[in-house]
Amino acid sequence: MSKSVHSPALARPLAGILWMLASGLCFVAVTGIVRYLGTDLPAVQSAFIRFAWGVAFLAPTLWPVLRAGIPAGTGGLILTRGAVHTLAVICWFHAMARIPVAEVTAIGYLTPIGVTIGAALLFGERLAARRILAVVVALVGALIVLRPGLREVTGGHLAQLGAAVAFAGSYLAAKRLSGIMPPVTVVALMSLTVTLGLAPFAFAVWVPVSGGQAAWLALVAGFATTGHYLMTRAFIAAPLSVTQPVTFLQLVWATMLGAIAFGEGVDPFVLAGGGLIIGAVSYITWREATAKRRQVTPAVNAAKL
Repeated sequence: MSKSVHSPALARPLAGILWMLASGLCFVAVTGIVRYLGTDLPAVQSAFIRFAWGVAFLAPTLWPVLRAGIPAGTGGLILTRGAVHTLAVICWFHAMARIPVAEVTAIGYLTPIGVTIGAALLFGERLAARRILAVVVALVGALIVLRPGLREVTGGHLAQLGAAVAFAGSYLAAKRLSGIMPPVTVVALMSLTVTLGLAPFAFAVWVPVSGGQAAWLALVAGFATTGHYLMTRAFIAAPLSVTQPVTFLQLVWATMLGAIAFGEGVDPFVLAGGGLIIGAVSYITWREATAKRRQVTPAVNAAKL
């Protein structure tokens, strides 16, 4: 029997870590550019332009899929995933332009926790006591980041919480679809449905777009696509239990980016809360790997833009 690419004999931990580091830098670049663009464009319009670029990049992959048609019975799930992901993207772009980069990153770590809960509710996956404890720790981390009652929780914070939940729903739908069709098809159809879903909202609030803004959003699409590719290479090179903890560095880089590029203060509560969340996610991933169960909890980056 041939060995899995994740078997100990073939796993390359250092390579996996380096691929994940590069992937994290790409996603930090995405958040930095969107933060730089600010609120000059409505959030939904920025999101639409970014995904329109993504469809253009994926056109060579998408065209054969459309010609061949989708498997019978998957249309509803594809459209549902597109709608949920559309909501997530709108919320993320809204939050990114309004709250510090580090806070967006830290709250975004809740997505895998949402997947863990959703897998139990929708797919009947058992939640052992240790996993329940990890979920509770992650929620405590979120409270430390937000500190309700001690400071103002803005619409941007609520939008990012909504994005984390919606991204989790999108990932759960993608897990179901990936058992029916190739992953590249799932990604291509997601890009198309999200672009179509964003279109009416974007056109309703459309404002003139400069060449510079369009170019920056093309760069966002490029970094996001590259980030997902590098993340896939990391998964091939090493197990999630090795690569997942590396994603915590994204919070460090996001904090540095916010401080250096946008003059945002370094908030120790955000770092501490984000650390608790990623620690809980990493523990769940480690338990999945050691118990040799089918992986359900995604990497922190799995639902990124």
